[in-house]
Amino acid sequence: MKSQKLKSIIEGMLFLAGEEGLNAKQISEVTDQPVQTVQIAIEELQADLKKARRGIQVVNIAGGYQLSTIRAHAEYYERLAYSPSRSSLSQAALETLSIVAYRQPITRIEIEEIRGVKSERAIYTLVNKDLIQETGRAEAIGRPILYGTTKSFLDYFGLGNIRELPDASAFENADDLEGETQLLFDRLEEKVHSEDIVELEALGEELTGIAEDILSESISSTEQSSSKETTLPSSTSSKDTSIED
Repeated sequence: MKSQKLKSIIEGMLFLAGEEGLNAKQISEVTDQPVQTVQIAIEELQADLKKARRGIQVVNIAGGYQLSTIRAHAEYYERLAYSPSRSSLSQAALETLSIVAYRQPITRIEIEEIRGVKSERAIYTLVNKDLIQETGRAEAIGRPILYGTTKSFLDYFGLGNIRELPDASAFENADDLEGETQLLFDRLEEKVHSEDIVELEALGEELTGIAEDILSESISSTEQSSSKETTLPSSTSSKDTSIED
């Protein structure tokens, strides 16, 4: 296999592997290339990305390789993560989040078994939004990552702690994903509705304050005009008296 093709394949594999990454042996088995050849290709890929000043890099973590963004651009990624336009969750992300919330700690493979579809992108999205995080490693082959919810998850759904999650025990099927997802969705709608009410109340108070200020200024202005009109006759009267004298 040509070097350029191998590097391209490795880059794509690391993208699909996400946070879990891949080691040289795993890449070797998939590509049918010697481990040493794979390691050389990874080193060349690292150099290529750096030379081209790309926004991603290949990093070596715990004996494996991951695709990662470069630290110099961190402030822009933070802006993107907390952008209002990205505040909504897709159905896939909400389903994945409900699984993690009700079954944490849980691995990606377990999530996919419940959903019946690949979930790397949904997990990636939720990690970027700081709604789920790595909580450890499972005692299983390959030591897969365990995921759990974050403090931001509690804030996002207006929960004091994880025990305040809507009760899912009413469902007959313990794996009723649709029901659990709907509970989370309903909870989110309640929070949004509550926030709208608070915003409207705050706006109402602000408008009331403005109206009171205007009314106060109007009364003050009227009183000053009244005072001027009252003093004018007395000075005229004084003038008239002096003429008569």
